[in-house]
Formats: sequence, structure tokens, C-alpha cells
Amino acid sequence: MTAPFQGSLLDQLAPAPVIGPLAGHVRRTMLSHGAWVDVLPGWVSGSDDVFERLVATVPWQAERRQMYERVVDVPRLLCFYGEGAALPDPLLADVREALNDHYRGELGEDLVSAGLCYYRHGRDSVAWHGDTIGRSRTEDTLVAIVSFGSPRKLLLRPRRGRAETLGFALGHGDLLLMGGSCQRTWEHAIPKTARPAGPRISVQFRPRGVR
Repeated sequence: MTAPFQGSLLDQLAPAPVIGPLAGHVRRTMLSHGAWVDVLPGWVSGSDDVFERLVATVPWQAERRQMYERVVDVPRLLCFYGEGAALPDPLLADVREALNDHYRGELGEDLVSAGLCYYRHGRDSVAWHGDTIGRSRTEDTLVAIVSFGSPRKLLLRPRRGRAETLGFALGHGDLLLMGGSCQRTWEHAIPKTARPAGPRISVQFRPRGVR
């Protein structure tokens, strides 16, 4: 289930990490119940360099959580940067600034925190959930995900009528945003896979009071 990290050919040709434009390039898909997703593949070119820096410099933490009557390992490594905390790579600060410049008018506020997840291999995953700790339980919000490293599939499904499932393979600088009611009316997951899977880092940018 583990594969060595293989860089993107386009990333190898990029002289340095570059953030592309959002206006006129990001594509929105309207979902049910007032939810939507925006997607822009390869938004960050040269992203493989960022992936390698994050692997080496982020103080990754292995967590354990109560699961029914057992305490189990969280199947991924984590690190969280709250509001005002310095991000671990200058490109992430540039990414957040670009997202805020583009979405501030629609969201009405800035993205201020960054949660990082390191999926090391196909056994690492995250179960079906919505980011509903805080205001997102009752309010529309926006969560932006920028992916670095090898692609992994993110799945989305509505909380009601679960026959409809969407999948996005995210890696190598891809951008996906979940907006509107998405966190409370839909749920998302990164499933385990038996196929060889290279490592991936997901960076989630959120507004104040949303986890």
C-alpha cells in the first residue's frame, strides 16, 4: 500500500513554486442543499519542492483518540497552526493571502488557521465527517484544501440520500474548496486504499471559529 513519492513532470519543469491565478480559472460545481465546491487542478506549480520542505520542517504529531471503548492511533500525522501563528513555509502564507484576496468578498471574512495532515501511505486515511466544530455547525462557511505530493482521492457525499458520491484525486498543487452549507449538509473522507499510494500532505485553511 506504500509507493515512493513520484514528482509531477510539470512540477519538475517549474523553476520554483508559483501560485496561479484564481479568477477565471477556478471551476465551481453546485451541490444539493446549498453546498458547492470549487476546484482548480495544479494551482500551485512547482509544488513538489513545497511537499519535501513540509515533510522535513513541520513538527508532525502522531495522535491517539478514544474510539468507543478503545484508544486508537489516528491514521495520519497532524499539525495545526492557529490564528496568528507563523506558517511553516512562506509559500503557505502566500497561498492563504491569494485565497483571501479572491474569496474575502464572498465569505465576508478571512481564512486564518491552517491544519496540516500527512498521509504517508495507503493505510493513512480520514473517515467520513464534516468540519462542524464551531460556527460551521450552524452557519455557511468555506474550507480551502491545497494538496502537495502524490494524489489521493477525496470523496464527498450528502448526509442525506447517500447514493450520490463525488470523487476528486488531489495532489501536486491541486486546490479544492468546500463552501456554502457543505460542512453540515455533506461529508467528506480520504479512504484507505490497497493500491500502492505515495505520500500526500493536505493543508486546510479555515476562518475563525471553524474546525
